[in-house]
Amino acid sequence: MADSTHCVKLIESFVDSSSTPAQQAASIDAIAALVKNDMLTLESLVREMAMYLTTTDSFLRARGTLLLGELLACLASKPLESETVLSLIGFFTERLADWKALHGALIGCLALLRRKGNVGVVSSSKALAVAQSYLQNVQVQSLRQSDRKLCFELLGCLLERYPDDIVHLDDVLIPGICESIDGEKDPECLMLAFHIVEVLVHLYPDPTGPLASFATDLFENLSCYFPIHFTHPKGEDIDVKKEELSRTLMVAFASTPLFEPFAIPLLLEKLSSSLPLAKVESLKYLSYCSDKYGAARMAKHVKVIWSALKDIIYTSPESVLLLESEIVDGMSFQESHTVTEALILLQKVFCQNSDLLIDLIVIDEDIKKTVDSIYQFKEYTGIPLADKQRLHAVGSILYFSAKSSIGSCNRVFEAFFPCLINALGISAENSVALLSSPCNFGATYLCVELLAGCRALVVRTKGNATSNVIVQEAWCDILCTYSTSLTKLFSFTLITGVDGSTQNACLHSGVKGLQILATFPGDFSPISKSVYESILLKLISVVTGNCKDAFLWKLALKALVEVGSFVDKSEDTEKAQSFNAIVVDKIASFMLCDDLSMPLPLKLEIISSIGTTGLSYMQKFLQGLECSLLASLSGVYVRGDPENLEIATSLLECYSCDVLPWFDSIGGQEEVQFHFALTIWGQIGNILSFCASSQEQKLLSAAMTAMQYAVGRCLAENQTVIIDRAFGILLSTTSLPINDLMDEITSVKVEGYKSNDDLGCMSCREKWIISLFASVVAALRPQAHIANVKVILRLFLTTQLSGHVPSAQALGSIINKLPVKVENMDASNVFSLEDAIDLIFSSRVWSLCNEGPTNCSVARNNNETSIRNNLLIQSHAIEGLAWIGKGLLMRGHEKVKDLIVTLLSCLLSNHSEGSLPCTEQEFLCVMRSAADAFHILVSDSEACLNKRLHATIRPLYKQRLFSIVLPIILSLISKADSSIQRAMLYRAFANVVSGTPLSAVLSEAKKLIPILVDSLFVLSEDILNKDIVYCILLVLSGIMTDKKRSEVVEENAHIIVRRLIALMSYPHMMVIRETAIQCLTAMSELPHARIYPMRTQVLLSLLKTLDDPKRAVRLEAVKCRQACVSYMEFIYPQLPRVHIAIQSRHI
Repeated sequence: MADSTHCVKLIESFVDSSSTPAQQAASIDAIAALVKNDMLTLESLVREMAMYLTTTDSFLRARGTLLLGELLACLASKPLESETVLSLIGFFTERLADWKALHGALIGCLALLRRKGNVGVVSSSKALAVAQSYLQNVQVQSLRQSDRKLCFELLGCLLERYPDDIVHLDDVLIPGICESIDGEKDPECLMLAFHIVEVLVHLYPDPTGPLASFATDLFENLSCYFPIHFTHPKGEDIDVKKEELSRTLMVAFASTPLFEPFAIPLLLEKLSSSLPLAKVESLKYLSYCSDKYGAARMAKHVKVIWSALKDIIYTSPESVLLLESEIVDGMSFQESHTVTEALILLQKVFCQNSDLLIDLIVIDEDIKKTVDSIYQFKEYTGIPLADKQRLHAVGSILYFSAKSSIGSCNRVFEAFFPCLINALGISAENSVALLSSPCNFGATYLCVELLAGCRALVVRTKGNATSNVIVQEAWCDILCTYSTSLTKLFSFTLITGVDGSTQNACLHSGVKGLQILATFPGDFSPISKSVYESILLKLISVVTGNCKDAFLWKLALKALVEVGSFVDKSEDTEKAQSFNAIVVDKIASFMLCDDLSMPLPLKLEIISSIGTTGLSYMQKFLQGLECSLLASLSGVYVRGDPENLEIATSLLECYSCDVLPWFDSIGGQEEVQFHFALTIWGQIGNILSFCASSQEQKLLSAAMTAMQYAVGRCLAENQTVIIDRAFGILLSTTSLPINDLMDEITSVKVEGYKSNDDLGCMSCREKWIISLFASVVAALRPQAHIANVKVILRLFLTTQLSGHVPSAQALGSIINKLPVKVENMDASNVFSLEDAIDLIFSSRVWSLCNEGPTNCSVARNNNETSIRNNLLIQSHAIEGLAWIGKGLLMRGHEKVKDLIVTLLSCLLSNHSEGSLPCTEQEFLCVMRSAADAFHILVSDSEACLNKRLHATIRPLYKQRLFSIVLPIILSLISKADSSIQRAMLYRAFANVVSGTPLSAVLSEAKKLIPILVDSLFVLSEDILNKDIVYCILLVLSGIMTDKKRSEVVEENAHIIVRRLIALMSYPHMMVIRETAIQCLTAMSELPHARIYPMRTQVLLSLLKTLDDPKRAVRLEAVKCRQACVSYMEFIYPQLPRVHIAIQSRHI
């Protein structure tokens, strides 16, 4: 058992007013640990605390009660005897009447009431006693926020856990809750209060029960908070979001039908508010409440709701019609949030009281007036904006009317469709007689919206019991009668000669109409097979033969995509056959032909768009794509044809960006990627001659990307097949000494044999094969078996010395994915990770990096050409070592520390006196390569070593590198004896810090800020460092904006401000100037004593920045000046404001 003296000390430490919050928390934790470990019983503790629990000293009594309450909260899972729980809850119940000790009493009651059944719970009678004491003694609104929150939590706990016991307190419970909520303003308390109301009304579900007499008072308390509006100061931390609070209040509004007589009139009244927020919130609440209150209660409000909704939809000033040829949809309304919510509510009302609402719509004078005057809306450009808005409003209303039910669809068709048909000038008997002039845009638009509603109705009711009678309905008969005429009308709009916006508006409506007619479900389609096929023929003719009209082309392609998706998902085999024959076969043959009338990118867009609507479509297109790709690659390889080069590049990009990702997304299609990879390797292996081209790099990059994507998606077994096939082609078709690399004795000699010039003279074909081979290696899974790892490592170690980056990346990938141990000891050709590391550390790459630039520059009799070559090779060796180190770092191997030391040693080499002056730049390039190696180590790569390419990634590997490198670099910076070394060390430091997650950097903020500021000073002198300077600035801004590090920023405010002022005029990158000013703006929030001494320098510097040629910089300067002046204007009145005002007018 614990020593009573120790226990008393812990109690006194908590009760003592001089103890800090941390000491008090430590005392609680220590006592709780004693009780949890049965070193102290709760009964013994209470006896020791008796004096503090019963004393007449209100402060000590409150502290003692709080200690006991907090302790019980910590012991929620500790089993307690029922007698102990009974005694404790009785004590806290009494303390609810002691307002001095109320805080601890509330915490204690909550802790006991929340206990689970298996650890000892409060009995029903005691819970009832708690509720009675609470309602009798606690005046919630007279308490501070923390206590009010506890009160609401206690009340909510009683309602949810003991509903059957406190339900009998209705005569005091409901008034008590009303009194507790009345006047509450804190968001957290309100969240709890609104939830309490929701639970309370469920406790009394009887509409004639006790709640009925208090419904008015209860809703009156809720209504004063609508709509929710936060007025808390900007800097105050609030855990509750406005949306969450509004949602909770909305649920409370809808919690009982008893609120309906009060809620609906209130919400309808708020719809007339001039505040957009009030309108939007009212519409949301009406939509939600109408569902909960039910159709019967809402029926009497339909007329008023319809009138309010019509006004909003008709007159909302934010709803503007857009017609832009740049967007695919072509024409749409930029709906305001208010109109969007109004349409949602309209749909809700239709769902509940469709018959009542449609009666109001068909007799509505405004709608009739718009439809009757449709003849005036013939040309889009001639329609006033207000009429366009009315047209859109009527279209939305007709759409939802037709969509809601069969009866309303019949009514709206019978009321408005004949007038629209007359305006269009078509008839069932003579459908083309009047199609000699441009279409009536208004009538076409409304007709299309009506058809869209009909289709939505059919799709929604398909499969229901009512779906079989749809074809017998009046609207279906009418539509079938005019379907052929409508199809011809919509097709006619695609060839009309009207120019400008009117043409685009008609095109949009015409294409949309054809799309709707073609996507009716088969059993309910109003058009025949021949009409359906004519629609497809019209759309495909536009797509394949009218690419000059980009607007129409995009509309038609989008329509075909929608039709294709619909056909693929439907069970209509007849439509599927027609789509295949007319669209898919046409596109497949179109791809194979040499028609130059349409650019290849558009052809590929057609294929990727239509193909992704169905697996069978893409599989058919894939054959044509493969034939075209192989033919174009052959043209590039054999003849060096620039046209084929562009074609092959576009095809490969289509594969990697569209085709292969789509197959990957649908799953189960790994064979496609496997076939693609083998096909490309087969093509390369079959062509012996290879013509170089000045633009080959773009094609090679596209080929590598596609190959990497395909291999990365293959299974490990298929990857093994691909790597074996690729290695066989590499072995048989390159002039590199691969056979010598297989020899243990001569392999090291071969690495030393190839000079930089020799490696640079690799043929174009060899570069292609090695690059593609490297992309295959980088994409392998760790489970894939590589039969010749040793040879491949030596090959890449050799080729990467020529600056071949894919080889270096492949080395890193191999090292990252090799097994630590070889499971099959009989497999002599399988390398383990340790074997590979030993090979690398005995290679020329390692020896070159350890020589250092100084030794390299004085070698070989100081021959200038030789020295340059050696330094260049050494730079490449350092880059290769960086990728190897990245592979080791990501898998958490300890050998990465040796690589880091080697890279740092390259940074510290001095320029030798024996070296030639003309090699100084090459010497610096080696040091810069060593500094940039840390960027490779810590940055994310798209080309290799990522999750997509199955890299082995240990969690927190970047933080691990940061913790290893930071102390070493900081020590080396302090000891550096030359400006060049210091600059390179700062460059390496910047690369590490900018790539490390900010959370890790923040933990070292106190140590890093001075170094970050110094690095900005040193690196900003060289234009080559501008990107790194920007990265450092982002890190510094991240530290400055973290509230937990404000003290560290305050301590270094003077050096930070001086450096930021200098960067405000940085000439080489606009974003650096902009970010520096933003950081200065953040600095203005520091305590006045810190920034006041620098006010003059900052404001005068901002005056100069107001003349910056970039507008973004000038805007930030104005914001910064406003922030600074508003803070210190009263002590610096002599600011030249006139000049600043003049400059501001130019921004």
